[in-house]
Amino acid sequence: LSALPPRFSRCPIPTCSARSSVLRASPPRGPPGQIKSQQSEVTRILDGKNIKYELVDISQDNALREEMRAKAGNPKAIPPQIVNGDHYCGDYELFVEAVEQNTLQEFLKLA
Repeated sequence: LSALPPRFSRCPIPTCSARSSVLRASPPRGPPGQIKSQQSEVTRILDGKNIKYELVDISQDNALREEMRAKAGNPKAIPPQIVNGDHYCGDYELFVEAVEQNTLQEFLKLA
């Protein structure tokens, strides 16, 4: 996974690493479209900064959902959650804060 970008939840989930990140995502729950909107904003920002990432869909896989929650350290965590390899970066709010403070590289553990 180190060769991949950050991971994200996709229901999808983003994941990141210098190599790449992962974004964990899932279908909208709670306020209508909130998760989807947040996921779209995260991917838009990462795309705009040319940061590679992997979207991981947790919507149909309980094991992936539990892995996301374990990495987040929160049994009720919802997407999007950002992970770089085995390193948990944070949730949507922390991502936005890093963007606003111009510390995204550090947040994603790419610096």
